[in-house]
Formats: sequence, structure tokens, C-alpha cells
Amino acid sequence: MDPVTPDQALCRLDDIPDGGAIAVDAVLRDGEESVIVLRRDDAVHAYLNICPHAGRRLDWAPGKFLLKDGLLVCAAHGASFQDVDGLCVGGPCRGEHLRRVEVRVTEGDVWLDD
Repeated sequence: MDPVTPDQALCRLDDIPDGGAIAVDAVLRDGEESVIVLRRDDAVHAYLNICPHAGRRLDWAPGKFLLKDGLLVCAAHGASFQDVDGLCVGGPCRGEHLRRVEVRVTEGDVWLDD
């Protein structure tokens, strides 16, 4: 998938399974990054795909994430992050946050809100 820029949609809301997450490549202010887009009902949250513990990606395979009971689990060291605010509630970086990427949903599309 080609990276998207702030004036483009990241994905369709329907591309994200309810209670799930996908990874998309986006061009942000700091350059191209992998972004995790999580969905619960019609609410969407997005974060850089970088664990604050060791700077590694959170997915266990490209675009595949471990999610359980509203927690996103880092595949590398098991840090657990709340999907609604990116707060680490368990693991080696407890108390730290994933870096939020501002997004909005408009007419079924998820857009960068930069």
C-alpha cells in the first residue's frame, strides 16, 4: 500500500474489524511511518506503530496485532496498551503512552487530522 499524506484518507472504517486494528503507512510531519488504526464501534484511535519500551513495532506480523479486552499487546515484550488512550497498563513501559496520531472519520473514511 502506498503511503498516504494528510490530505488523503488512511482507510475506510469498514477496512478495520470492529474491536480490531490494522496498520497503514502514512506520511507524517516526521516522515513516513507505520500507523496502527484501532476501531471499537464507530470510534477510531491511531498511534505510531512503535513501542515506547524498545522502539520496535507492536505487530507480531506485518499489520497483525494482538488485541484482548480493549488492550493492544506488543508482540516483542508483552507491554499492554489501552486502545482508547495508548496508556501502557502492563509490561516493561508501564505508565508510558503510545504516540497518538490524530484522525477523524468522515463519511466512512478515516482521515489524518493533521
